[in-house]
Amino acid sequence: MNPSKLLIAGSLIFSGLTAATAEPARPNILLLYADDLGYGDLGCYQKDSKIPTPHLDRLASQGLRFTDAHSSSGICTPSRYAMLTGRHHWRDFHGIDNGFDKPVFKPGRLTLQEMLRRKGYTTACIGKWHLGWDWDSIRKPGSPAHSKQHDAFDWSKPFRGGPLDQGFDHYFGDNVINFPPYAWIENDRLPAVPDITFHSTGKAPKEGRWECRDGPGRSDWDFYQVLPTLTQKGVQYLRSRKGTDQPFFLYFPLPSPHAPIVPNDDFDGRSRAGAYGDFVVQTDDACGQLLAALAETGLDANTLVIFSADNGPELYAYPRDVEFNHWSAAPLRGLKRDLYEGGHRVPTILRWPGITRPGTVCDALFAQIDLMATLASHLGFELPADSAEDSHDFLPFLKQETTKPPRTTMVHNTFKDSYAIRHHDWVLIDAKSGAAQPTPAAWMRKHKVPNHHDQPAGLYNLREDLGQRHNLAQAHPEKVAELRSLLQQIRSQGHSAPRLAGN
Repeated sequence: MNPSKLLIAGSLIFSGLTAATAEPARPNILLLYADDLGYGDLGCYQKDSKIPTPHLDRLASQGLRFTDAHSSSGICTPSRYAMLTGRHHWRDFHGIDNGFDKPVFKPGRLTLQEMLRRKGYTTACIGKWHLGWDWDSIRKPGSPAHSKQHDAFDWSKPFRGGPLDQGFDHYFGDNVINFPPYAWIENDRLPAVPDITFHSTGKAPKEGRWECRDGPGRSDWDFYQVLPTLTQKGVQYLRSRKGTDQPFFLYFPLPSPHAPIVPNDDFDGRSRAGAYGDFVVQTDDACGQLLAALAETGLDANTLVIFSADNGPELYAYPRDVEFNHWSAAPLRGLKRDLYEGGHRVPTILRWPGITRPGTVCDALFAQIDLMATLASHLGFELPADSAEDSHDFLPFLKQETTKPPRTTMVHNTFKDSYAIRHHDWVLIDAKSGAAQPTPAAWMRKHKVPNHHDQPAGLYNLREDLGQRHNLAQAHPEKVAELRSLLQQIRSQGHSAPRLAGN
């Protein structure tokens, strides 16, 4: 062989080996996570929405928008836990952290952020945590075990169990907007010590109730400054990453549009759906500020942006539908806490440079718990058998290497002993009703939903009946039996991830 050709061939072989063994590209990751946002609130999901959301609509036009994406639960804490572990919450617990509960993570549980940190990422959480802390680690000796008085704690000490113990390098937030302590938390300390025990907020917020629990707080605390302050901190963090080589993961769980509904005055009247709508506008604006910070720093070219929400909208959606003719969960049935689709089918957008194509709409079934396996696949991280037990790898599907959707089945749950299962187009609600609380009769009439309380379960074909109006349980008892059997199998086997199928 000609020596020059041999040299070229050898170079190509060496180049191929280098490419094959090279570390995979590590995109920055920005995860925007809204709180109690309806499937039909964003303009890119509901053209008739009365709430302008230009920034998130633009994000959807630049990336991929899922139409059939789901949180693990219909309430806050379980959905967050599931997303950050790749494991269905109901394998471990069902309820929310009530402000002073212990951390929900068991020792040794691998989290998404810890996985990323092992791959060289710096990790930060700015916003709502709601996954537990060990407040007893700073409780004063002799103070009652369950006291939430502000003087029952030594606030000068660092406390354990929070984000820094679960894989994050940095945290800034207030834990939960309507739970104590009503003060800023930075990493594992409170920069400003609580000086009152909070009992009342005075006048009502702009819509609904305060829904705030009693406990320690700052006398100068202003609920209206929570979202603006977090947004400012998020922008500062992104700007600080300019010029650095280390990839980052910023988890930005927004406090909005969860109650208390407190849009700043500048946003009053910006929607045609009342104060809640205005709060969604401000939520969209906050996301826009973070996306603008990515663009101005040039980080957007190598940043995967994910937007989603923890569950459907709160019960205030019913009076909002009456007063403003805006149904936040449109075109779905159900709200926060419900097994119906509106309780857990959430807006979900991915903008992943080099992976997703602009303006793509994807109808495949997707779950937030799938983020962990998908990112592990991209980064070449081998997930242990005792982690991400329910996470499906979507990377080949997103890269269009296959047209077969990775997920065809998902279990829905909010409360203990009340489950639903999705399998292909069918959903079985294995309960008397998919609603956690009685649905107003006026809403049922307006949206033409018949009453099916005489049937022992709910069976719906979502391809033909996305709004879950027609219960087919009595017409298809064999399908009910099939789905119940599948539900029991998934619950009992301890996993549903395809990689664990042989276990």
